[in-house]
Amino acid sequence: MKRIACLLALACASTLAQAESVETYHYGMHLDVAKVISQTLPQGCQVGEARMVYLDSRGERHTLIYQRIGEDCRY
Repeated sequence: MKRIACLLALACASTLAQAESVETYHYGMHLDVAKVISQTLPQGCQVGEARMVYLDSRGERHTLIYQRIGEDCRY
């Protein structure tokens, strides 16, 4: 009985792990962002990798990697 429960728990965990997709943004890409969960921005004044975790309109979680100028840049 415990073996079956462990197998079911592993199956559910692997399904949840696959639910989040990691994508790299390219120009013209269609984004379905319903809610932003978190954002990580590059430091300094150089272009660097930013990361946004969000939910789409179906409630699926996504991670988007994109390039942007750092948060500390003042012109």
